[in-house]
Amino acid sequence: MTEQAMSTDATIRSYDTDTDRDALWDLKRGFELGIGADTGGEEKGAVYEEKLTTEYRERWLAWVDRCVDEDPDSVLVAVADGDSASADEQAGDVVGYAFVLPESLAFVWDAAILNEIFVAPDYRGTGVADALMNAAVESARAQDLPLDRMVLDVDRENDRAQAFYERYGFEHWGEMVARDL
Repeated sequence: MTEQAMSTDATIRSYDTDTDRDALWDLKRGFELGIGADTGGEEKGAVYEEKLTTEYRERWLAWVDRCVDEDPDSVLVAVADGDSASADEQAGDVVGYAFVLPESLAFVWDAAILNEIFVAPDYRGTGVADALMNAAVESARAQDLPLDRMVLDVDRENDRAQAFYERYGFEHWGEMVARDL
């Protein structure tokens, strides 16, 4: 992002591979554990928690670095402002992120792909998610895409996320299915 976008409680900027690494991983853990805990019971939660090994961390962060090398705005972070920092966070802490896959991966779905968006629990409902979504859409619009659309995967049991995406004009467009390998 050439300019930093402001929300009511955070500044949105491009991820910095040198300074944001640990904070991004902490948020990624929150994202993964939230998926497992809130949308599939104990079994799904255990599967998601089990995958979060040191090896997974290093592989995921290396992939993030490759994506950011290709497109610096593929990972955007929300940084807490001084007046809005919560008890758990301080001004300057990364409190959310949005991960739009780089343009080279657009042919996976023939569209921009919002891979992940996550906001720390203390910052939900403050406008941070809105600012991240707006920045993610801006990043996607800059891509040369086969179809002018953004896609994402949302768990059908995650009512809060579905309502958020619907506010931004997302509609059901097929359904993803999966199987074990």
